[in-house]
Amino acid sequence: MANSFKAWISAARPRTLPLSISGILTGSAIALLENEFDWTIFSLAIATTLSFQVLSNFANDYGDGVKGTDNDDRLGPQRAIQSGTITDKALKKGMIINAVISFLLAFILIGYTFNFEDLIAISVYFILAVLSIIAAIKYTVGKNAYGYSGFGDLFVFLFFGLVSVLGVLYLYVGSFSLAHLLPASAVGMLSVAVLNLNNMRDRNSDLTSKKMTLAIQLGEKGSKLYHISLIILSLVLLLLFFGTTSVEMFVYSSVLTYVPLGFHIVKVIKNTEPKELDPELKKVALSCFVFSLIYFITSFWT
Repeated sequence: MANSFKAWISAARPRTLPLSISGILTGSAIALLENEFDWTIFSLAIATTLSFQVLSNFANDYGDGVKGTDNDDRLGPQRAIQSGTITDKALKKGMIINAVISFLLAFILIGYTFNFEDLIAISVYFILAVLSIIAAIKYTVGKNAYGYSGFGDLFVFLFFGLVSVLGVLYLYVGSFSLAHLLPASAVGMLSVAVLNLNNMRDRNSDLTSKKMTLAIQLGEKGSKLYHISLIILSLVLLLLFFGTTSVEMFVYSSVLTYVPLGFHIVKVIKNTEPKELDPELKKVALSCFVFSLIYFITSFWT
């Protein structure tokens, strides 16, 4: 049945949601280590981020669906419009409703944190909220969708890494240092690695649809090298951050999540069939999430 509840849940892409909150968990872990944690901020930040991610997923489905990018040549799971379970008009309405919900959640989070007193901070966060909504929609929607010209990686790095980690950290602490750019960049790079892997899998169908992702522009060998560099550099940045800050040794256990990524890298190097990259997406996304979760949990013990 078209437009069913199950179809909407599928369009929300639940498997992408853990990755979206990795930055919140990482920023919250840093706040915990600085004794500046707040459960209300944490809960509202998680809810807001999840809402933004669902909006992005709806918009991605809508943009690629109406442009015909999601077709029979696509190797990943079928999307809502592609499969006919949700109409394009219904999905567009869903995007609008979700955008309103996202903005309301951001409004509550900002209001609670600053008590409507710090006008400069409030203005900055409202601008970020609006930009997040625009970025979520413009990835694939419209004539100038940035995902079709290879800028998706940059926006994922900015919003999943820097904005997510540093943004929530500032809500807790009221400041952040240059050193905090290291874990923020690391989470951003792992998030970009997930997108790059997705684009490597869809390279042939995207090329046919003129969706010129960075994976297409770099070519097969270039995108593999880029992917490997993202993962290795993210690990280096985390080790640098932990090495230059006072943390208990058990916090280092969080980087053990990079061990499976070593095997993942080998598979990517040897890969010759794009469809075989699909299960690897979950490995990278879960590794990023589990790292941030372990980092968050172990920060309670310091």
